Formats: sequence, C-alpha cells, structure tokens
Amino acid sequence: MRVTPVTLRSASVSTVSAGPSLAQAFVAAAEAIGRVSGGESLNAALADLKRRASAQTLAAAAQDLCYNALRSYGVVDVALERLLQRPLTDTPVRGLLLTALAELAARPDSAHAVVHQAVEAAVLLGYSRAKGLVNAVMRNFQRRMPELLSEIEATESGHYRHPQWWIDELRLAYPRDWESVLLESNRHPPMVLRVNRRRLSAKAYLEKLDRAGMPARALGQDAVLLEKPCRVERLPGFAAGEVSVQDAGAQRAGPLLDVRDGMRVLDACAAPGGKTGHLLELAECELLAVDADGVRAQRIAENLSRLKLSAKIVVGDCRKPELFGGRRPFDRVLLDAPCSGSGVVRRHPDIKWLRRKSDAPEFGRVQAELLEALWRVLAPDGKLLYATCSVFPDENGAQVDGFLLRHPEAERLPLPGLAQNDTLTVRPSEGQILPSAHSDGFFYALLRKTTT
Repeated sequence: MRVTPVTLRSASVSTVSAGPSLAQAFVAAAEAIGRVSGGESLNAALADLKRRASAQTLAAAAQDLCYNALRSYGVVDVALERLLQRPLTDTPVRGLLLTALAELAARPDSAHAVVHQAVEAAVLLGYSRAKGLVNAVMRNFQRRMPELLSEIEATESGHYRHPQWWIDELRLAYPRDWESVLLESNRHPPMVLRVNRRRLSAKAYLEKLDRAGMPARALGQDAVLLEKPCRVERLPGFAAGEVSVQDAGAQRAGPLLDVRDGMRVLDACAAPGGKTGHLLELAECELLAVDADGVRAQRIAENLSRLKLSAKIVVGDCRKPELFGGRRPFDRVLLDAPCSGSGVVRRHPDIKWLRRKSDAPEFGRVQAELLEALWRVLAPDGKLLYATCSVFPDENGAQVDGFLLRHPEAERLPLPGLAQNDTLTVRPSEGQILPSAHSDGFFYALLRKTTT
C-alpha cells in the first residue's frame, strides 16, 4: 500500500512540508522509543538513527516525535495500558502506539491522518498483523480521549507528567518552588548561546544576529538568548568559533571557578567540552580535560578545534587522577559530576522515566569518590568547583556537606555571581539554579583548600 505523505507538525516541532511521510517518521521514532523502553538513553537511540537515516528531515521529524512522546509519557503510557485488553509484548509496536497516541493528543484536529499513518507505520515496521490492533487502539483513544485524559491528568503523575516519586522528592526539597520546577521541566528549552569573548563581545554578536534577521537579547556577560531556536549551521560565525550553544546556567561554571592566566586547571568529567571551551575563553591556562568515555571525549577535541583553542585531552577514570595528572597539583579543578540529570529533563525527557529512586545511592557513591580523589590533586589555596545538572539535594548540598565534615581544611566559598544574576531562578546560599525560562537546573559549590 502506498504511503501518503502528510505535513509533519507535532507539539514540539516546526512544520516539515516535504520529504518523508509521517508513517516513516513514526517507524523511526517507534524504534527509538522501543530502545528507550529497554533502558537505553534517547541520545544513544537518536545518534544511531541519525547515522542510519538517509535524510536529515526524517531524523529531525522522528526526533520531534520522540520528544513529544516522552514529554507526554506519564499520560500516554497509562492511556495505552487502559486501552489494551492484554499486555503488549512487541516492543516496536508498543513504541509506535506510544508515539502515535502522543501525536494524536497533540493534534486532535488531524486525527484521520495520524491514525491512518500509524496503521501504515505498522506495515513499514514489519508488523502487518498488528494493523488491526493499531487501528483499534488509535480509534478507541480518539473516541475516549476527553474522558481518559481527564481521568489521568487528575492524578499528580498525569498532571505533571513526572513519576510520583520524583514529584514527592521535589515537593519535600522545594515547598514553594516544586510545582514551577515540574512545569518548567515539561516546556521546550531555550536556545542560549555563549559568545567567545576572545573573538568579539556579546553586543557585537547581537548586532550580527540582528543583521541576519534573528531576534535575540543579552542575558548578561557572554550569554545571548535566541527568541527562536535554529540549527547551529545558521548561526553567524558558528563554524568560525565565534559562538557556542550553552545553557545560561551552565555558563556560570567558568566565571565561578575564577580561572586566571598561567594557572594549571583540571576539567574532570569534561565531555562534551562546553565548559572546557568556556574556561579557555576566559583565561590563558594550562588545561587538562579528562573523561572516561572515549567517544564523548572526541567531542571535546571537535569543539576546541572549532573554537581554535587547545587543551590536553585524556580518556581516563577521574577517580584515579594520579594516573594522568602528573606530579604537579592543580590550581583549579572543575568537577562536573555524574548525576541524575534531573535539572535538564526538558532536553532529555527520557531521564524522567529511566531514573529510579533507587539510583541515588550509586550516584552518591561515585560523586563522593570523585570529590575525594580530585581533592588530593588540588594545590593548597586552590579552588574546586563541584557542579551537577541536578535539582535533587542528595546529589548537591548533602554531598558537599558530607565532604566538608570529612575535610576540615575545606572551606566553602560564597557564589556572588549567582546572587547578582537576575535572569536565573536561584537559591544563591544553596548554590542551586532551578529550571526557568532562561536556564536549566544546576548546582554549584566552590571549595577552597585552606593552608592552615
């Protein structure tokens, strides 16, 4: 049967008027969602899709469908279970239905096209026998959508589209802000740029954007917020290293570390290299960037090459700095610690559904080991910046408090840069940046090794 091309327009997307059909995009998205259901990250699934896809438009459309499905997962997953008469064991078909239900919920006025293309996608997936099931589930959902959505969204998990344990953790941690954190985590993230101050000022780059017809505004220091996200290839001067894409909250790390010319600096868990590049833009320093993932470490090299900056890049375990750090201690250490990623879920919506409350002890163990190891190679009077992209206190303030109890020679320094930044939703005394219209969620603690 011929696949009829339709206009692709999901809740998260720009319109694609030509190219692959919605059915083809459903197929690619279903395979990716199926892999996420098996425990794989969406990033990995999409990276594989982009390598295999013959057209950029197909990969882009599938990515948008995946984001829509995972942002709506707390609703469509429950809806699917209520619509099925028995559990569905075929992972690709389940991925297709989750993706198609989310698209139907986002585009009820295009129900006929969405249902038809979902059925066609079952054939393209190689599950012709599932055509009847897909058609029945989709049409049943179409008929019962108001009733089902009302019932599901009456629950906290359905209303906020987060697991209940996640909601409970945030309510306990932020009695006044928990709801705004959840709502922001479901919105589309802003596209914020970091202007390379070695090449030009933020004001000069804003003028370039204006000439290119790309409305934007300054967020302070080197940060620029685009009113409308775009592909990086369209950014003036991107290929020449004039600008990088980096969240406003992530841009706080470089200035907080207080790097100066001539210092020896260690960037631990550095991939993909956004903060590495920023540190080198801020000062002429001797920088060592280390990451345990060889593939991700290659991205550090690619980013620095585009920026025309250089650093020594090592693939290694940051819990064993003596193996790669040499004998001289470091004046500054940036530890961008592995964490739940709970502050960046609007960019990685799979995190909400892949994480478990039981993951916290393992993250905490690794974070503590990294702090202990990297403290050993920090010079007297040196500074270590502990950073996460988490909003869970156990990974942040509690981790730092425990470290300070074990190390009386460690002094926690204030973070004036956060308190003075009125574009971020912050708790400066805690070092916590909460998700907002301008930033994802981050945590920072600056520690100094005293000489007494």
